[in-house]
Amino acid sequence: MDQQQLGLIDPGCRLAAYCVDGIGSGQRCCPQLNADPLGGASRRGAMAQEPLAAHLHFIPRALRRPQNALVRLLRRYFEHAPGWVLLTTRGRKTGLPRQVLLPCERTPECLIVISTYGWRSNWIRNIEHDANVTITAAGWVLSGYAELVEEFERKTHLVSEHPFFPPAPFAPIHAVLRTLLRPLLVMLLRRWVRPRPLVVIHPGSLLSPPPHARSGAA
Repeated sequence: MDQQQLGLIDPGCRLAAYCVDGIGSGQRCCPQLNADPLGGASRRGAMAQEPLAAHLHFIPRALRRPQNALVRLLRRYFEHAPGWVLLTTRGRKTGLPRQVLLPCERTPECLIVISTYGWRSNWIRNIEHDANVTITAAGWVLSGYAELVEEFERKTHLVSEHPFFPPAPFAPIHAVLRTLLRPLLVMLLRRWVRPRPLVVIHPGSLLSPPPHARSGAA
């Protein structure tokens, strides 16, 4: 698979750059992002400072079936829409694949997600057990390695360099927030990530390109 073939991906989605360098290499595309020095016990210590939303985690659990139905209905949209990723983890108890729809930020090197409900999110607990994941974004399906980031300075650096708005990951809203309201957005994100784990997903091997890339390569 050559770079010309991968170049068929929409350059506006900012996913193509890390696909070229990451596919099949088994190496992280963000070498400056070293492994989190905090151990599991230290992470669990953060539970004492968990966000208020962590106590509301029963809400997404109760809405799991309606959300899954919505994802199935609009799957094609979520697979290609900017600002969203379908993240597949391995169930820590069952070992079965578990998929969740999450707002995200895509960079040329990696993909960034934040756990709204802190350490209580099932997908975060699954990543603690097994960091190997699969991501579906911009029509591409890639394997990946999920790096948990708890160091506050690294979290604030990442969201300052790559700000996004998790509650409403839609292009028109981001267009305004990243330009006219960027200082305000960065300030809010720095507070948002303080009690929450941030996850950097490093892409690995290409599992399935989008349909237009497959047809173009034929």
